[in-house]
Amino acid sequence: MAVIRIDHVTKSFGDVTVLKEFTEVFRDGEFITLLGPSGCGKTTMLRMIAGFEKPTSGEIKIDELTVNGRDIFVPPERREIGMVFQSYAVWPHMNVFDNVAYPLRIQKIPKAEIEKKVVAVLEIVHLTQYAGRMPSQLSGGQQQRVALGRALVAEPKLLLLDEPLSNLDAKLRESMRYEIKAIQKKLGINVIYVTHDQIEAMTMSDRVFVINRGIVQQVGTPIEIYRKPANQFIADFVGKVNFIKGSVTDEGIRLKDMEDAVLPYDGEVKGDCIVAFRPENVSIAKRDEEGQIAGEITSTFFLGDVTDCQVAAGKAMIRVTADSYAYDVIRPAQKIRLAIRDFLVYRDEGNEDYGEILT
Repeated sequence: MAVIRIDHVTKSFGDVTVLKEFTEVFRDGEFITLLGPSGCGKTTMLRMIAGFEKPTSGEIKIDELTVNGRDIFVPPERREIGMVFQSYAVWPHMNVFDNVAYPLRIQKIPKAEIEKKVVAVLEIVHLTQYAGRMPSQLSGGQQQRVALGRALVAEPKLLLLDEPLSNLDAKLRESMRYEIKAIQKKLGINVIYVTHDQIEAMTMSDRVFVINRGIVQQVGTPIEIYRKPANQFIADFVGKVNFIKGSVTDEGIRLKDMEDAVLPYDGEVKGDCIVAFRPENVSIAKRDEEGQIAGEITSTFFLGDVTDCQVAAGKAMIRVTADSYAYDVIRPAQKIRLAIRDFLVYRDEGNEDYGEILT
């Protein structure tokens, strides 16, 4: 479909730089997610690709066409893109068919061709039976599919999605994630997706760009981002994590404020450190000798598929994900030992903010 080349793009609003030196190639047919907290610059990047904002510096190409550059600016309508916003933005006075057909009608496409294309797209987004309905007669998920169909009907090279599921309830968001990914695979279209929701990024993306403070912190597949976060910010933002202060010694990592708690370690970090591990990577030991950390259960929460536990270990509080059936066995005030099976180590920079964040 398209290759998007972004070369040293920076965007500033007055004295405030919201995106710094973004350089990347989005490959043909990729599903790219820009992930980060509010205000990190991800939507600004999407709007520059779309043509709604101009970069302060740098260049953007779609295939070999420079759409943003020095003295070059191609307007959005000439970029062959489709875009879906957070708000559904469907025309309330038009039925589903006419909403989807609208981009073709303003291009003066012959009526017979419009009908053929709209019928095909309605089938893709599962709205064929709702073609004659008005938006007020549709659910939120159906209205979002109308917006998606309208973006796809002109057969764009590139589909841009700006937090399109944030207004939907949890169950609808889950189903729409799979629908959007299925449509992308079926059409082979490039997708650039903006979200602050790490689950959306994990489930749909080929590659994830984690952004904070206008800087790309890490690029990788969902499994790389989750299992090997490049810094503490990413570890904390993408999923649940425990951070424990420690110190690297000849015998391993001695966890601070925890009696006799030592983790085996032969890595590169020296001196004071932060040990990071996911709740699912620490378990309640079946035998005392198997656990590295002594603790006491302070609370348990039954979540259906798992039991979410809070464990006091010295001065630290550790979150543990246990089997759902453990809820019937373990109790607050119970003395246990914890076994950590996988962890990462970061340098302790001695400040309250994240240590090795890119700035």
